Amino acid sequence: MLFAVRLLLVEDEERLAAAIADGLTAEGFAVDAVRNGADGLWRAVEGQYSAVVLDILLPDMNGYEICAALRERKIWVPILMLTAKDGEYDEARALDTGADDFLSKPFSYVVLVARLRALVRRGSLRALLCCA
Repeated sequence: MLFAVRLLLVEDEERLAAAIADGLTAEGFAVDAVRNGADGLWRAVEGQYSAVVLDILLPDMNGYEICAALRERKIWVPILMLTAKDGEYDEARALDTGADDFLSKPFSYVVLVARLRALVRRGSLRALLCCA
């Protein structure tokens, strides 16, 4: 990557969050990580992120609530739900709530990075089209 893409990671599992953040940083992303829903929502609203990686099962408020709150505020940052919930209804609910993608734990790190790059590309294109 030629420039750092800024990501928000909202994940309450400390070891997993550290591993994801370290890996994404090594890939050239700039990663801000928080461990609960309230902080995640606040950072997503106040920050300028290229994408958000959002767990569903979080303290304070869940990922569905965060996603819905962002979309209600007309914040269209791409959101990838990353969660241990792997049923088709969970995936459908995440997408219906406004998530752009869904990845179940355990996940392939290579696939996570590829999906984030795709989301960032689509998010950049959407920003160009709506603001041109």
